[in-house]
Amino acid sequence: MDLDLLRGLAQPSTTKIVLCSLDGLGGLPRPETGKSELETARIPHLHALAARSACGLLRHVGPGITPGSGPGHLGLFGYDPLRHPVGRGVLEALGIDFPLTPGDVAARGNFCTVDGEGRITDRRAGRISTDLCVKLCERLRQIHGEGAELLIEPVKEHRFVLVLRGQGLSGHLSETDPQALGTPPLPVRALDAAAERTAVIVNQFIARARELLRDDAPANMILLRGFDTQPALPLFPEIYSFRAAAIAAYPMYRGLARLVGMEVLKTGTTFADEIETLRKQWTAHDFFFVHYKDTDKAGEDGDFDAKVAALERFDAELPGILALEPDVLAVSGDHSTPSILAAHGWQPVPALVASRYCGADQVSRFTERDCASGALGVLPAQELMPILMANALRFIKYGA
Repeated sequence: MDLDLLRGLAQPSTTKIVLCSLDGLGGLPRPETGKSELETARIPHLHALAARSACGLLRHVGPGITPGSGPGHLGLFGYDPLRHPVGRGVLEALGIDFPLTPGDVAARGNFCTVDGEGRITDRRAGRISTDLCVKLCERLRQIHGEGAELLIEPVKEHRFVLVLRGQGLSGHLSETDPQALGTPPLPVRALDAAAERTAVIVNQFIARARELLRDDAPANMILLRGFDTQPALPLFPEIYSFRAAAIAAYPMYRGLARLVGMEVLKTGTTFADEIETLRKQWTAHDFFFVHYKDTDKAGEDGDFDAKVAALERFDAELPGILALEPDVLAVSGDHSTPSILAAHGWQPVPALVASRYCGADQVSRFTERDCASGALGVLPAQELMPILMANALRFIKYGA
């Protein structure tokens, strides 16, 4: 979508939009039953909402391309993720309110587990506690880089942020995470000549980290990915002419919302806390991005039953959102995370749009197969926001 065109059509209004992103929403059938997580879960409120909504599937990047959480959410916000790439490290840093300065290179880090041969056995180190992550980050701060200041900050559980600060640094680096088990972490490679010196600094840091963590199983090694510097994106509230707020318990998603100019609201650690924050802030904003993490976490762990339970927990909280009577309510996700893959998937993600103007279709269940026959069709994710704006009566007519 042309963001300048949308900016020219947007007009102020009093209508309210809520966009719920169930991280990793989409799934695949369990071989034993032939049913996906959504088809297995008891989600009566979502099914009832689908029955009075326009439904479809969202594709976030392109056919067969598996999106990360950053591009997936940028698509939900109306940005073309191919035109506006953002490294995961920047999002993690912004999510913990780390003050990035021009030229800083940020990377998302995982503490991981390797065996005696240096092969990865757990990319997330058993999801160690945040308290342990804090202690391990303190140890990594003993490492000093030659030619750059190294800044290490804990995020949540096994996640941390590495920021390189200095002159002449580049974020054009490959990742060390092979995103597979049974293989060692990869060395960092410069993706162009300007990044050669930065690659040397990062590889020296990794070698020193390996020595410091050697005896600390399960968190006895690190993985780094998403190297980048902070980009300048068109600001979401200015494009759409409204007061936009984000409610997310996980830091990375707060960082993504902050990057595009949303106000990031303080909230608690549970989804029930997020719904309470939505209720309390209802009159102060026009647009709310509400993030739900549990579906993705269970999918990445390969736990089908846990993902089913996560869907049912969301469904139990949905009446709290409906009670606020938003003018437009959208429910979808940033990517699929099928439990049978235990990873992000390339499959399109179910979506629904509920408003008095959307026009219900024949879909009566919120599942992958049902939504495939909905009125929205298979839609590029960046086209969802214009549909929400239109249903909220926030666009003027284009042309004479």
